[in-house]
Amino acid sequence: MSRRPNFGGMGGMNMQQMMKQAKKLQAQMQEEQENITAQEFTGKSADDMVVATFSGDRKLKKLKIDKEAIDPDDPDMLQDLVIDAVNKGLSAIDEATQASLGKYTKGLM
Repeated sequence: MSRRPNFGGMGGMNMQQMMKQAKKLQAQMQEEQENITAQEFTGKSADDMVVATFSGDRKLKKLKIDKEAIDPDDPDMLQDLVIDAVNKGLSAIDEATQASLGKYTKGLM
């Protein structure tokens, strides 16, 4: 007598229902990612001397540098301000992505 494996641990959900649910979840995740991509994120350095604006897909769209940040005798300061603004802008994208999509990945890793 041959017995079929019992997959009762899936809450009675058959494979077709699981696939349907997975596709729905994928569509929701894609929609949320598109919403993030459509947004702009800004990172600002100290005293807003440098402002970096990114699209949600991590592309730099604008970089505003205050003329007071440009000191020919101290180029390292300008570099630091740009790095700070860029990193803050990218962090803002990461935080928004985690807030939006993290609910789908919670418990998977």
